[in-house]
Amino acid sequence: MRPPQDSKRGRGLDGRLNMGKIEKGITCSVSGCRSPGERSISRSQLAGSGLAAGGEGRRVYLCHDHYKAWKKSTKKDRDAERARWG
Repeated sequence: MRPPQDSKRGRGLDGRLNMGKIEKGITCSVSGCRSPGERSISRSQLAGSGLAAGGEGRRVYLCHDHYKAWKKSTKKDRDAERARWG
């Protein structure tokens, strides 16, 4: 679990600077979901999974449930890609 944040300075209460968007508390990019994001993937990786992400940018942020659904729906494609590299 992440430590609580002091939102004024972008630092956690432990004094360390929060660098990434996940640490800063970004929400899931999937349309209609307000859960906190746990993982980020590129928008092109999300394209074949059937999940609809709102917004713009190169990266999409997924909550635990949507990341699990993405992994399940793209497992065969990722295995084939991995096998191609040896």
